[in-house]
Amino acid sequence: MFERILYPTDFSEVSLHALRKCIPELFSLGAKKLYLVHVVDITVVEFEAFELEEIYRKKLGEIARELKDEGLDVAPIVRLGIPSVEIAEMAESEKVDLIVIPNLGESLWRVAFVGSTATNLARATKKPILILKYHTTGEDRFELPFKCAEIFKRPLVAVDFSKCSVKILSAVKQFEELVEDGLLVHSVDYGKVEELEHNIQIARQNLEKSIRGIKGPFKYEVLVGTASQAIIGTATVRRSTLVVIGKKGRSFITDLLLGSTAERIIRDSNFPVLLVPCG
Repeated sequence: MFERILYPTDFSEVSLHALRKCIPELFSLGAKKLYLVHVVDITVVEFEAFELEEIYRKKLGEIARELKDEGLDVAPIVRLGIPSVEIAEMAESEKVDLIVIPNLGESLWRVAFVGSTATNLARATKKPILILKYHTTGEDRFELPFKCAEIFKRPLVAVDFSKCSVKILSAVKQFEELVEDGLLVHSVDYGKVEELEHNIQIARQNLEKSIRGIKGPFKYEVLVGTASQAIIGTATVRRSTLVVIGKKGRSFITDLLLGSTAERIIRDSNFPVLLVPCG
């Protein structure tokens, strides 16, 4: 299990809900250390930054004490800077295994022109990012489709047989002992129509080789069609508790114009996503 977890919080209701309800369950699975982080965004607050730093330091300390009372080993950290950059630097310096962030959805404008927290962070960090996909169930209530203690039980792991796939499988090995029914997939959405059967056969052979590197109850399956749609559809039918996918390093403009499979899955899926940066 990922032992050293970094959790950035903006003190929003969904962020505090995930912190109090989900993070303790990850500790029950084997997590050992929590780095609880808030970054005062200097691009937004500017002159008020130093005053806010002290206010948030006190606020974060109170939340950390609350979690410590539950038996969690917590290190609260407040920094000034650009959130994605500061979080990435902390993840590296503290040698964390996993970054966890909640996601409640964003407007199309923000996704298209600003970029989500997850994908901005994926461009800056080399650490896996667990995105908790929350939805609202009523006034001030948030829910995940699965309990956090169940997230790693039925993962769908998407690979493309590139160098990125090596990093994806390495991330899976961090929680393979928790898997009860895993599925390794590759989506064939390339080549000419007459090449389809051949490409499927090659993909099946490559999946068979890849699965040998993972312990636990994993099967494999070749999907056909647009990768994001095939992955979301298969995960939905199988009631997968997690989708694991890589995010290759591309320019912001490329992602803006074309999007990426990872970003479409983050945007359109209703289940947790483990995003593995491959840049």
